[in-house]
Amino acid sequence: MLDIFATSSSDAIPIYLLTSGSLSDWLEHQTSVTRAWIEANGFEAREGQLLIIPNERNSPGHVVFGYDPENRVTPYPFASLSNALPEGDYTLEAVGFDLDPAHAALSWAMGTYTFDRYKNKKTEKSWPRLIVKDDYNTHEMSTIAMSVALVRNLVNTPANDMGPDELQKAMQELADAFQAKMAVTLGEQLLTDNFPLIHAVGRASNRAPRLLDLTWGDADAPKVTLIGKGVCFDSGGLNIKPGRSMELMKKDMGGAAHVLGLASIIMSTGLPIRLRVLIPAVENAISGNAFRPGDVLPSRDGMSVEIENTDAEGRLVLADALTLADEENPDILIDMATLTGAARVALGADIPPFYTNDEALAANLALASKELIDPIWRLPLWPGYDGSLKGKVADVSHTGDSGMAGSITAALFLQRFVKTAASWVHFDVYAWNPKPRPGQPVGGEAQGIRALYEVIKTRYPRA
Repeated sequence: MLDIFATSSSDAIPIYLLTSGSLSDWLEHQTSVTRAWIEANGFEAREGQLLIIPNERNSPGHVVFGYDPENRVTPYPFASLSNALPEGDYTLEAVGFDLDPAHAALSWAMGTYTFDRYKNKKTEKSWPRLIVKDDYNTHEMSTIAMSVALVRNLVNTPANDMGPDELQKAMQELADAFQAKMAVTLGEQLLTDNFPLIHAVGRASNRAPRLLDLTWGDADAPKVTLIGKGVCFDSGGLNIKPGRSMELMKKDMGGAAHVLGLASIIMSTGLPIRLRVLIPAVENAISGNAFRPGDVLPSRDGMSVEIENTDAEGRLVLADALTLADEENPDILIDMATLTGAARVALGADIPPFYTNDEALAANLALASKELIDPIWRLPLWPGYDGSLKGKVADVSHTGDSGMAGSITAALFLQRFVKTAASWVHFDVYAWNPKPRPGQPVGGEAQGIRALYEVIKTRYPRA
């Protein structure tokens, strides 16, 4: 992690966090020089407005920043400070309200994120440091920031450098870092070991499909299993996508990136659980042996699956992984996937829907989402739509007979493969920022993993 936090400094520069309502009272206690500087520069404490006030040496003496403590939309408001301020040590001084130090530290850290792997001119910047209290543990916030960066980096990497091989390498690096165990079921071995849906989706690519399986922690601890959709590029298969719809398909492994990021936080903070991470890593390509619309495929569960559209491949690879995970009765089973465009139509790019029948888990996730400004929203596993998945010639159709409620019917399809897990939740994430915001540049994004981590650590606290 970058050196962006310190516990003390002899010459830290104060950053006064001001609201439009507190500005006038604060100005009454400032020097005439400060008041004149603020007036001359038109500082009105608008949200996100930043002004450096120089000292007699013409270096930063103090800083004023417009902040709205009631804003529950922007998760990283102080990212614009760490991104814009010159090198130096700074303190945050809230004027007229209480500041959450964890939120502030994470926000500060997120302003340092860049993705310049493919640029000849790399980002070269000495980042400012935030002074935090001696008793404040910045390890957790630094860990979360690094894990969000991991998700973003994986999603931002184009498919020519992020195929099943590279995704396997990313998981192996994580396993090595935390002394976790990892197993890989590769290529034709998928058929031998009964993962026929994963094999069918990935067999048309010259990059072999595989199932990645990481385990960490005490075998007797509560079992938390994470599954991430690892479709490293989605052409749509024989139901080929239009060109514009293919532009962002490097991010179709965003679910895999999310569970690797969440796993990184869990292992780094040492939660007392037995963690398992499963990633079906494939490329949905086109060749003579590609699976077809109308095919009937076997699944690990034993259900026969009727293929309606080869562009709905993610739920197929997840089905086999869910069945495997369910065989050991996990306490919590979480899957994350860039699964449907219908979820974006319903909730937009910023808010991933989640599905669960565990009312307590749903309530805990909703609370964590609100407190952490990590937006997620529960949608129903509405049983009235389940009949649309009835197969014409097979046990189940994988897309249903209606174009409506596509995210819900996808979740209902997945639910059929979860039978023994004590609790299951499915996230339909977008994994992408379409427009820049503080600490959230255009590109890959982690959605929901901060709320999930909060719920998991609360349920299974460290001793």
